[in-house]
Amino acid sequence: MASSSSSGLTFKLHPLVMVNISDHYTRVKSQMNPPVTSTSCSNTNGNGNGEGGDSAAVKAPAPPPRVYGCVIGVQRGRTVEIFNSFELLYDSATDSLDRAFLLKKQELYKKVFPNFYVLGWYSTGSDAEESDMHIHKALMDINESPVYVLLNPAINHAQKDLPVTIYESEMHVIDGIPQLIFVNSSYTIETVEAERISVDHVAHLKPSDGGSAATQCKFLCPLAAHLTSIHSAIKMLNSRIRVLHHYLVAMQKGEIPYENSLLRQVSSLLRRLPAIESEKFQDDFLMEYSDTLLITYLAMFTNCSSTMNELVEKFNTAYDRHSRRGGRTAFI
Repeated sequence: MASSSSSGLTFKLHPLVMVNISDHYTRVKSQMNPPVTSTSCSNTNGNGNGEGGDSAAVKAPAPPPRVYGCVIGVQRGRTVEIFNSFELLYDSATDSLDRAFLLKKQELYKKVFPNFYVLGWYSTGSDAEESDMHIHKALMDINESPVYVLLNPAINHAQKDLPVTIYESEMHVIDGIPQLIFVNSSYTIETVEAERISVDHVAHLKPSDGGSAATQCKFLCPLAAHLTSIHSAIKMLNSRIRVLHHYLVAMQKGEIPYENSLLRQVSSLLRRLPAIESEKFQDDFLMEYSDTLLITYLAMFTNCSSTMNELVEKFNTAYDRHSRRGGRTAFI
């Protein structure tokens, strides 16, 4: 495998492709390794001779699955933009893809996205394998130069880059024999407004232990994201002010030479700041603070009233059914 591509193509990858591949891999892995229930554990441990427990303990974990699919998008000149992807059926016995399924999916996507074309395929794994070249060659009748998007599902906390690699295929002469090999290609992340909103929403989702936690996350996640962004902005502003303060102190002590242009900019910046120690500022601040508290209390009262209304309706429904059986009237 060569180190880098020499085709000169520019690749732009959309986050939706990575989300689709990750979702595909997660679903297949969950189906292959279902969670062990307490009933099955008790039945295994309850065998008379204890052989079931030993076999469960000795059983090795299944290797991580590999998923396959196609990536679609557009190519404008030397720029290849990958917008979306769809899953494919893979036959492990013949190391090939289901051709009829691929053509059917391509036809369906062509009706919805007439400008999108099959640009290549995707898979999961740590590195490209020799068997991948057979699949790559099989797609050359659809696209003469397909791209290969490889997602590494292994979690590496020390890694800073995205675990996604894009490969192209080039003909190289190795030991006097021309061979088609994979070469690594660089890419950039391209997003649109809808994708940024979706990815931000997915990034802030956390596993919940029940419906109430999920409901709270639905309302608190946007607020938490907003407050986090404000906190980050204030933190960045504080760090820059500290740097400027240390610079001015060093200039005052004579450790660094005076720079009049910088001093004029600092003086102009300070004059634009509001006088926060004035009485008018305190009055405006307290008024806005009180209005915010009133809105918060009003929202809490509205939520409590809605909850009480639902509870009363449920109680009336249950009590009305009971009164019909016993011949009594409703309490509320």
